[in-house]
Amino acid sequence: MGRIALAGFAVAAADLASLLAGWEAGHPVFKPLLMPLLVAYALTRGAPRLLVAALLFGWGGDLALLFDAEAAFLVGMGSFAVGHVCYLVLFGRRAAHPLLGGAYALALVGTVALLWGDLPADLRVPVAGYSLLLTAMAFRSSALGPRAGLGGALFLLSDTLIATGVADWPQLPRPDFWIMATYLAAQYLLATGVMASGNRAYGRGAALPGEHSER
Repeated sequence: MGRIALAGFAVAAADLASLLAGWEAGHPVFKPLLMPLLVAYALTRGAPRLLVAALLFGWGGDLALLFDAEAAFLVGMGSFAVGHVCYLVLFGRRAAHPLLGGAYALALVGTVALLWGDLPADLRVPVAGYSLLLTAMAFRSSALGPRAGLGGALFLLSDTLIATGVADWPQLPRPDFWIMATYLAAQYLLATGVMASGNRAYGRGAALPGEHSER
């Protein structure tokens, strides 16, 4: 395992440990380092530009959500939304199973319907729109294989946990730990799933959608 990967796992472990221990000073220090380290790791493995962009927009969302304000929440949600668009373009036209699409559609409608009345009125439409985009990304990720598909599902779970907090629903103990654990696993699985899929489909070092080939 390379040094960048080791550094990434170490920082992720430190961030999760600080959340689990309730050490509030740790999260603002470790969280901003996580996506840049994943980007650096991805670049060493020839990641396509759209994957790098998706991770960087995720980083923007991470930074915004460090601030406890509604405006920061909206900025963070917007940054993540752009990242999901990058993922969707990157996934291309590969086919995902239609039955899985039906399950995701039911989950989307059910979750938004349950949360709607408990969300702040000015956040209902933005959250619903973001949820539609996120669910589409999660569904389409499954077309790249189980690894990326699991990453998409965990991203949906992580953001659903955030939404239940915004709606002031009862939370698990240490909710920030579970949100970050599922989010970090999601981004790692999506990134590595995209790169593995590109290597299988095009040959190692070849271009994915959104990346031109040098050959």
